[in-house]
Amino acid sequence: MRSLLLLIGLSLLISCQSQEELKETDVVEAEVIIDTVDPSIIDSSSLGIVFSPTGTYNSAKLKVRTGKRTTNSGKDFENYLVNEIIPHWYGTEWDFNGYTAIPNQGVIACGYFVSTTLLHMGINVNRYKMAQQAGLYEAQTLALSEDNYRTIRGIDSLEVILKRDYVDGIYFVGLDNHVGYLYIKDQIPYFIHSNYIEDKVMIEKAFYAPAFESGIYVMAEISTNEELMERWRSGKTVPVVLPK
Repeated sequence: MRSLLLLIGLSLLISCQSQEELKETDVVEAEVIIDTVDPSIIDSSSLGIVFSPTGTYNSAKLKVRTGKRTTNSGKDFENYLVNEIIPHWYGTEWDFNGYTAIPNQGVIACGYFVSTTLLHMGINVNRYKMAQQAGLYEAQTLALSEDNYRTIRGIDSLEVILKRDYVDGIYFVGLDNHVGYLYIKDQIPYFIHSNYIEDKVMIEKAFYAPAFESGIYVMAEISTNEELMERWRSGKTVPVVLPK
C-alpha cells in the first residue's frame, strides 16, 4: 500500500513539473509528502466537519431555510452545506442516470448530487437543467460572472491548484467527465462528490482521489461568491447557462 501511495504522489509531482528533468531533490520531497500524509484518514474532529447526520433530512433543510434569512456570511453557507445537508448524502449510491432527491434512497449521478444539494440549500436553480450541462456551463451558472470562475488546463493544471492560491471555502469543480465540490479547509483540498469509482457519495483528500485526476479543472466560487450568496439569501433565481 505504501509503495502504491508513493507512486501516486510521485506521478502527481511529475505531472506538475515543467518539461525539465526531475532533480534528485524533487524525488526526496515527494517521499516526504507521502510520509506525512495518510490519504485513508480524514480527521473529522480536527476539521470541524460532520460525517454522520443528526436528525432528519427535512429538519436539516428547515434549519438552513431558517438560518439563511439572518446570515450575512458565506461561511454560514459553507457550514450548512458541509455539516447539515451533505452528511445525509454520504453513502448514497452513484449511477450515471441517477437523480434521486432523497439521500440514501435511489441513486444519484455526480451532476445531480451537486445541483440537488444546492437546491436543498436554498439556491433557486433548476436542478435537472443544471445537472444536464457540461462542467463548464455548471461552473458558469454558479459563478454568475467571469470573475468568479477559472479554467485550469494542461501540464501545470494540478500545480496551479497545489499552489493553494484559493482561500478556504466551498467551490464547484468540473473535470473532464466528472463534477463535484472542492472543499478547502485549512488550505487542504477535499473532494466531495458522487464517486463513479467507489459507486457512492463520499469525501476524499483531493490529490489522492483517482476521480480527481483530469486534464482540465473548471473552478467556480460558491461560498466566496458574494453575488451567489446574495441570491441564496434572497431566493432570486440562478439561471442555468446553456451552450450557445
